[in-house]
Amino acid sequence: MMAQTRTKRVVVKIGTSSLIYPDGKVNLQTIDRLAYALSALQNQGCEVLLVSSGAIGVGLDLMGQHDRPAAIAGQQALAAIGQSQLMSLYTRRFTDYGSMVGQLLLTYDVFDYPVSRIHVLDTIEALLAQSIIPVINENDSVATDEMDHRTTFGDNDQLSALVARQVDADVLIVMSDIDGLYNVDPRKYADAHLLHHVTRVTDAILAGASGSSTRFGTGGMVTKLKAANTMIEAGKEMVLVNGADPRVVLRVMAGEDIGTRFCPASMMPGNEQATLRH
Repeated sequence: MMAQTRTKRVVVKIGTSSLIYPDGKVNLQTIDRLAYALSALQNQGCEVLLVSSGAIGVGLDLMGQHDRPAAIAGQQALAAIGQSQLMSLYTRRFTDYGSMVGQLLLTYDVFDYPVSRIHVLDTIEALLAQSIIPVINENDSVATDEMDHRTTFGDNDQLSALVARQVDADVLIVMSDIDGLYNVDPRKYADAHLLHHVTRVTDAILAGASGSSTRFGTGGMVTKLKAANTMIEAGKEMVLVNGADPRVVLRVMAGEDIGTRFCPASMMPGNEQATLRH
């Protein structure tokens, strides 16, 4: 792993499956540990950005609903309700650990247009210069594939990789509900083993991936692999780890070999490459 002394700017992405319990309740312990870990990284001299899912999941909990509504407007209404509550939780928890946060809600076309891209990046730089942690999410209340122009990222895995590239982050840490990338699905095969190092996201690796494992999230292993490929092509690294305890990011930044590290072969001693079987 990249040692903390070599890393100054880190993007951390946390998924809905880490923030919401299977019964739909908000996981307050995870939010507290996330605030602690990112505040600790900041105190160690890192510039930290958080890409957070969870708005619709929090909205469902607040409204006492079990399933995501089929209508796009219904989902966007839940996102509007849940996003404000999620930021309220983040603000309180981060404040407890002496950190400040600022919210940015983005759509894809923000990065498509040069002027808006510059303004967003300037805002992020201004926040980081004041030691404020940007909390970034897709603007689910307005983003939709059905609009005439491209607005949606599709999932926050893609958003986190795009943000990491745009801000020239040293590393992207993606927290999920799995320990990393396995050679086969560990839920189906008892002999599955974790792949610690991947230097190329091959067709075989993509073919072995599956979709979202929860009713709350929109991402899955495929979206994480696409994010990893984005980072590799940029000459950067991404680390995929289990987000059950967000304090794991401190272990990653301390150089512990945990989860799956995706990076160009030039950054990997021995140029180890993962292989999968079907």
